[in-house]
Amino acid sequence: MIERTLLQSDHQAFADSFRRFIDKEITPHHARWEEQGYVDREVWEKAGANGFLCMSMPEAYGGAGADKLYSVAQMEEIARAGCSGIGFGLHSEIVAPYILHYGTEEQKRKYLPRLADGSLVGAIAMSEPAAGSDLQGIKTTAALSADGSHYVLNGSKTFITNGWHADLVIVVAKTDPAAGAKGVSLLLVEAGMAGFDKGQRLKKVGMKAQDTSELFFDHVQVPAENLLGGPAMQGKGFICLMEQLPWERLQIAIGAVASAQAAIDWTVQYVQERKVFGQPVAAFQNTRFTLAEAQTEVQVARVFVDKCCELILQDQLDTQTASMAKYWTTDLQCKVLDECVQLFGGYGYMWEYPIARAWADARVQRIYGGTNEIMKEVITRSMGLPAR
Repeated sequence: MIERTLLQSDHQAFADSFRRFIDKEITPHHARWEEQGYVDREVWEKAGANGFLCMSMPEAYGGAGADKLYSVAQMEEIARAGCSGIGFGLHSEIVAPYILHYGTEEQKRKYLPRLADGSLVGAIAMSEPAAGSDLQGIKTTAALSADGSHYVLNGSKTFITNGWHADLVIVVAKTDPAAGAKGVSLLLVEAGMAGFDKGQRLKKVGMKAQDTSELFFDHVQVPAENLLGGPAMQGKGFICLMEQLPWERLQIAIGAVASAQAAIDWTVQYVQERKVFGQPVAAFQNTRFTLAEAQTEVQVARVFVDKCCELILQDQLDTQTASMAKYWTTDLQCKVLDECVQLFGGYGYMWEYPIARAWADARVQRIYGGTNEIMKEVITRSMGLPAR
C-alpha cells in the first residue's frame, strides 16, 4: 500500500479525538436517530462545545483557524463509522465558508460564532422540485421592496440537508428573474421569519438519520441587510455558487473513498469468519480476487483525492478536476459496496449490518452535488467538446 502523507500527526491526533466523540456521542444513538428521522439537537451542541464545528473558520469568528485537512479527517471518520445522520460537513464547510468568503463583516460576526458553537445549525437551499442540478432553472424569487428595506421571498426548496434543524438557511433566489444567471442572489433566512415554513422530513432510501426537508417561503420579508455580502453582491450569487462547487464536490469524494475503504475492511473481517461448505468465504478465489480489485481501485481513488486535497489547500482545484473526483469516486463507492454486500450474502441485506446501511446511504452520492451525468458534461466542456 502507498504510504499516505496527506494527514500529519496533528491531523491524526484530531481524528483519534473525534473518533472517541463518535464512539461516545453518536454511535450509541444512531439507530434511534434513524428511526426518528433526525439526530438529537444535543449532539450539535456537544460538537460545538468540543470544537468540532467550523474548525477552519478564523478564531476571530469562533473557529479554530485550522486548515481544511482537519475537516477532511472529520469527514473520513464520519464515513468510516457509517454515521450518515451527521450533517457537520455541510454546516461547517459549505454554509460557514459562504458567509466567511462573501458575507459582510456584520454578517460574519452575527452568524459565524454561533455556527461554531452549535447554537445555530446551518443549511443551504439550492434544489427545487423542478430544479436540481440546473441551478439556473430555479423559480424562487426575492423582490426588493419599493423602499429598499427588505426582499419579499417566494418559492420552495426540497431535499435540504439539515433543513428541519436549520436555524439559518442560505437561500438561492432570483432577484432579477429576467437576467438568467446574473439575476441569482443569496439570502440569509432565519428560522422564525414570518412565512418561512419547514415541510415534512423526507423519508429516504438511505441516510435515514439525516434530516432532509422541504422548505417553503410565502412572502417572507427578509431584511435587506440579509442579502449575503450586501448590496454589491446582488446578482452575483451564481458566481459564488460556482466558486464553491469544487470544494463541495471534493467533500463528496472524500466521503466516498472513506466509505468504500470501510466496506472493504468490514468485508475482509467477515469473510474470514463466515464459513461456507466447511471453509471460510475468504478461501474462495472469487472472494479474494473481488477484494483485491476493490482495494486496488480504492487505493487509486485515495491517491487522486489526496492530490485534490493538496490542490484545494493551494486554492488550485478547478471545477473539471473536482467533477472528475466526484463522479468517479461515487461510482466506485457504489460498485465496491455492492460487491461487498454480495460477499456478505443474505446478511448483507440485513439493516442491522453496517454494510447494508452503507450500501443504502451510498446511492445518493451519485445524485447530489450535481448528478454524475452533469459532472461528465462539465468535464467534456473543459476538453473543448461542444454541447448539443
